[in-house]
Amino acid sequence: MKRIVVLSTLAFFGFVCLTAAVGTRFFLVPQLRVVPLDLDITSVATTVSPDNQAGNRFPAVLFDRCSIRAKKARTVDAHLTQQRRSRIVDPSDRRQATVQSAQTVRIDRVREANGKQVEPTMAGAGEERRCDDALLTASIDRVSVDRKTSVPNGAVNSIQTEAAPEGADPKTVSVEAKRQGFQYKFGFNVKKREYYYFDLNTRQDTRVRFVDEKTINGVTTYHFVTEVPETDLADLETPQGEAALGTMVSMPARWWGIAGKGVKPSETLTMHRYARSTRHVWVEPKTGTIVDGREDQYQYFKFPDQSEETPAAVRDFEMPSLKATFQWDEATVKAQAERAEHYAGELRFGQTVLPLILGGAGVVFLLLWLAGLFLARRRGDDGPDDVAGADAVAEGAIADEPQNVTPTGEPDPWGSESPWRRDDEESTTVYSQPGGYQQPDWETTAFRPFSPSGEAQTAGDDDTWHYDQQGRYVADPDNRDDTR
Repeated sequence: MKRIVVLSTLAFFGFVCLTAAVGTRFFLVPQLRVVPLDLDITSVATTVSPDNQAGNRFPAVLFDRCSIRAKKARTVDAHLTQQRRSRIVDPSDRRQATVQSAQTVRIDRVREANGKQVEPTMAGAGEERRCDDALLTASIDRVSVDRKTSVPNGAVNSIQTEAAPEGADPKTVSVEAKRQGFQYKFGFNVKKREYYYFDLNTRQDTRVRFVDEKTINGVTTYHFVTEVPETDLADLETPQGEAALGTMVSMPARWWGIAGKGVKPSETLTMHRYARSTRHVWVEPKTGTIVDGREDQYQYFKFPDQSEETPAAVRDFEMPSLKATFQWDEATVKAQAERAEHYAGELRFGQTVLPLILGGAGVVFLLLWLAGLFLARRRGDDGPDDVAGADAVAEGAIADEPQNVTPTGEPDPWGSESPWRRDDEESTTVYSQPGGYQQPDWETTAFRPFSPSGEAQTAGDDDTWHYDQQGRYVADPDNRDDTR
């Protein structure tokens, strides 16, 4: 019984481990290959020199907002920091994840025309912001994505362009921004091909193309590049239904510094702010995690009417509003590389390591089970047949094998002490059951009276017979008929 329990246990665990190995690969791994609901990423990018020249403390160019009150428009050199925090908010469930990403661009320091360095300050919440405030832009983006593909599903697509009044619904200061491209994370198992990528500044999907591979902090990444075409920011929707503040500026030609044929210095020219950019992203292909990012942004004022009726001096005019190259800092790249490696390790463990462990354990259990069966069968073939004793033989049946009966303490009439013992008999053969005798021995010819002449004779009524000392069955001579 104990052997049966052990073999059954080995077989059970063997099949369970093999089933779990298959189930882990085809059922558990798909549950891991989804956008995590605990996603909370903070990325920091600072402006760097376009040619990666070190030591440039003012690599960006900004339109001086305070020059609106001056006699002439001007720009300043600056250093900027872009910070973005992306986390999961409601509505999110097992099918979709809603990402909320709050992004700000802060002015760290500026160098004025006279060479003076200034570090602007930022007004507190609810305070009026001045033209020299440190906050350049701020927005909150919300988008729902399919957790398996990371592609927007259309449930939530909004951009909050300004702070909501206390107690107000953020939707009142948000605009809808439909999209279908990746943004904060690519899908799983990224290929070396084109994908759609959503640009937040111009609110449009662009094609991002594969360029090359690069190893960053020990993580293999795919390098993708997208070109965002020139876009008139004044055309973008706002909650108020009019152009966003700072996207349209109307000032005299002399303020803009435009002079030429067909241009009057006092003529008011309304310039629109345009934007175009080149974005680089380095993506870990197995998890779709963006490990590094770089963005060359160029926003500028330009006259919207580019027809031949517009004077050439006006048509060719262009003034930078923002010209900067944002590069993720080392801390962000390190954190993203570790995050990508962690996610990839979980997938690798669930897809390869754990199935191998479970599969190997299952094979070992089944081999032990087969070995146990083999040994049990071999012992059964080599050992004696189980005999329960005389009670195991059915009543009236002949025993399989005759048995030699060992003499007991009682006198044996056929033993060595018996005067009737025959010298040529080794032992007496008996059967296990009395029913084994099919007919009495005294009725067989083997015990017929001995005849001296060798012929069988039939005892008469008057004859007296007895055994002599040699064990022969003979007639009594005193009563023997002389005629015989």
